Amino acid sequence: MPGEYGETNKMKVAIVGSTGYGGVELIRLLQSHPYVEIASVISSSNAGTPIAEGFPHLTNIVVQDLDGVNAAEMAEKADVVFAATPSGVSSKLVPDLIEAGLKVIDLSGDFRIKDGGTYETWYKHPAPEQKYLEKAVYGLCEISGGNVIDASLISNPGCYPTATLLGLIPAVSAGWIDPKSIIIDAKSGVSGAGRGTSLTSHYAEINENFKAYKVNKHQHIPEIEQALAQAAGEPVTVTFTTQLVPMTRGIMSTMYAQMNGAYSDEDFVELYRQYYEGRNFVRVRNAGIWPATKEVFGSNYCDIGFAADARTGRVTIISVIDNMVKGAAGQAIQNLNLMMGWEENLGLGYTPVYP
Repeated sequence: MPGEYGETNKMKVAIVGSTGYGGVELIRLLQSHPYVEIASVISSSNAGTPIAEGFPHLTNIVVQDLDGVNAAEMAEKADVVFAATPSGVSSKLVPDLIEAGLKVIDLSGDFRIKDGGTYETWYKHPAPEQKYLEKAVYGLCEISGGNVIDASLISNPGCYPTATLLGLIPAVSAGWIDPKSIIIDAKSGVSGAGRGTSLTSHYAEINENFKAYKVNKHQHIPEIEQALAQAAGEPVTVTFTTQLVPMTRGIMSTMYAQMNGAYSDEDFVELYRQYYEGRNFVRVRNAGIWPATKEVFGSNYCDIGFAADARTGRVTIISVIDNMVKGAAGQAIQNLNLMMGWEENLGLGYTPVYP
């Protein structure tokens, strides 16, 4: 399959939801992908208008008018579709795309939860048909990347789960921490709320403010618990608090857990470096050095640091990502690369923007 596409025969992709932050970030990143051509940018609400009308920064870069949502037309233009739509929309659209013969990478949460009843409880939408939930491969690249090869439907992980799971799974898998003791304190920039206006993201509400939201009720909780249960080999429940920070991009997930033994910072560094060996987008910091969101801004990196406390017997794990890149569009492209058998970093070789 890798031989089918290249610089002279590019894969054609369509992006549904091109007028949202996730869609426009896909556009930015895919401009540098050597094997991909954006064949269609799609918006149900703005079809027929130039995309640069809503995003002037794309002037003379993306010149297509926005297409409407039509599975048959997408199948004529594209090989793969990125669905950067709100939850509850993808569940209706993606089956039509699959039946039209397209490969789909879905950035919504609609296909992440394998149990339809659990999905409906947390997302407040009807679940997709069970056959599509079973077909969807959860694409947390550094953990389950091998499963997405040749997949026709990839469910791209959520932003909070990406930072959190990359920070926890090596320790859970090794049995170094008690999965029943996990507490997660996660903070996000406002772009995670999307481009739609709401009181939550209103400038006067978020500027010079710092607030918790959806405490113990965030829809990413079952996604995190589902993946941790697979790593632990037993059901896992977590305490998960989300908070909005007055910045545009970035997630910091700070995790606390009881250690099942006496481990040092250096022990955790060595464990994680061995676990992520060869996975260049996870950077494990040296002992005593903890990452900051600015250090991954605009990039597909996840940076992780540790503080093991012999006094309390607990470890603090700090994981940071750019929520729009590693937490959304970047990981979706990483999944495309893995699905196609390409080098994992194609189109993603961005140095973080600093300062």
